[in-house]
Amino acid sequence: MPGLLRGVVRTAAVAGTATAVSNRVSRRQAQRWSQQGNDPYDEPQPAPAAPVAAAPAADPIDQLRELAALKAEGILTDEEFAAQKARILGS
Repeated sequence: MPGLLRGVVRTAAVAGTATAVSNRVSRRQAQRWSQQGNDPYDEPQPAPAAPVAAAPAADPIDQLRELAALKAEGILTDEEFAAQKARILGS
């Protein structure tokens, strides 16, 4: 049992030393990078998004034809057809 305990203590000491050295090297390297302006932890700024193109305006003639077809099928009343026609023509 003492041999096992000695092995565990030795492993803990080696692991602790390795961790301490690794942390110290990381801090030192981070300081050098920050002094040079090359901090790897700084996120690069994303490129601005391209503006979204507006959808092309629908052809008023096609819209009026669709409205006329809906009216002919009885889906739209005369009042609804007139209101939508006025909206499309901008009057």
